[in-house]
Amino acid sequence: MKTSKSLRSPLYGVLLALALGMGLAAHTARAEIVVNVDQGASQPLPIAVPVFAGPAVATQIQAVVSADLESSGLFKPLDPATFPAQTPDVNAQPNFDNWKAISAQGLVDGQVTADADGHLRVDFRLWDIYAGEQLLGLQFTSTPENWRRIAHKVADAVYEKLTGHQGYFDTRVVFVAESGAKYHQVRRLEIMDQDGANPSYLTDGALEVFTPRFSSNSQEITYMTLRPSGSTVYILNIESGRSEALGHFPGMVFAPRFSPDGTKVALSVSKDGNSDIYALTLANGALRRLTTDPGIDTSPCYSPDGSQIAFNSDRGGAPELYVMTADGGNVHRISFGDGRYTTPVWSPDGKYIAFTKQTGNVFHIGVMKPDGSDEKILTSGYLDEGPTWAPNSRILMFARDTGYGSHLWEADISGHILRPAPYNLGASDPAWSALLQ
Repeated sequence: MKTSKSLRSPLYGVLLALALGMGLAAHTARAEIVVNVDQGASQPLPIAVPVFAGPAVATQIQAVVSADLESSGLFKPLDPATFPAQTPDVNAQPNFDNWKAISAQGLVDGQVTADADGHLRVDFRLWDIYAGEQLLGLQFTSTPENWRRIAHKVADAVYEKLTGHQGYFDTRVVFVAESGAKYHQVRRLEIMDQDGANPSYLTDGALEVFTPRFSSNSQEITYMTLRPSGSTVYILNIESGRSEALGHFPGMVFAPRFSPDGTKVALSVSKDGNSDIYALTLANGALRRLTTDPGIDTSPCYSPDGSQIAFNSDRGGAPELYVMTADGGNVHRISFGDGRYTTPVWSPDGKYIAFTKQTGNVFHIGVMKPDGSDEKILTSGYLDEGPTWAPNSRILMFARDTGYGSHLWEADISGHILRPAPYNLGASDPAWSALLQ
């Protein structure tokens, strides 16, 4: 089993962020450079991310910051070979004319030092080159083994300042890693940083695993296992590595997902040819049935405030998307387009529901508003399925099978990003964590 030292550390260690000023006060002028995340054909913003001053790890931190920003599709880190000479002091104002000469619009300048207690301290500033102003100045401190998390937090801060949207780089993804022959696959839970770093197996492959889902604090995962005798739903604690079954159910149980407050797990139970949605209270094991239709009701997903549940059902003759209150009331259909709709998942900001859609022999990932309006198809493929949202509600990860095995892909809701995720082995059923604390 692959392991990661940082994965074993509670919350990856403690990080501290402090605002940095220039001289007597920090500049607070409004940024003149703004990245429009909703403009599908936008050109990425030219931004300079020079190597941070300091020890060898400073080069690694700068490389991760630059890679994060580039991966968003919204920024174009410039070639370091074109950079002008730099001052080694992060507190010194840069020569803006020198950076204008290489067409940089933004500059991320940083410095890494080690505190007396051995902690890394990263100071950085974000500059608007053409306005000649500091837009942001922060300091992050953590243990040396958490240098990647510091880099992700720097990138998140830059992303948020320039786009107005929350960053998503300091996150993790859990998924089903698939290996072996097509009809004799080994399916293991695996977790990694969103950029593909620090991969680690969470299960040993003895049992087939499906549909891993994070709790809201990203420290627990619920998932399903399948064996000849039936299925079981588990909760796994990431820090301890311990899995605990959620009890015995009257039939096959699948598609578990936590409620936003972490007190319940919604799931589907199939018995005597009928599948309905239930809510399991974790504190006492109480199981409440939420749907009673003779159709197949499955894939429940709570809204971010916990008041509603989206699910798919074939009660109308074909799989469609439905929404009901969290106690099972006011069930209403929201999908009315051509095709078969499955795997609904609410965006973290509550504005959209992503889904898998099949039209003929083509599969799509799409989004719509919770009332069913404004449906938008983002992808089309041989088999695209199972979307999951980044915590900023901008990026979706999903599984794509082109006929030669399933792999992870990413798409942006504006339509200007569609690319393989940073994991090149067989994989399916991704789930994105919230921002780490």
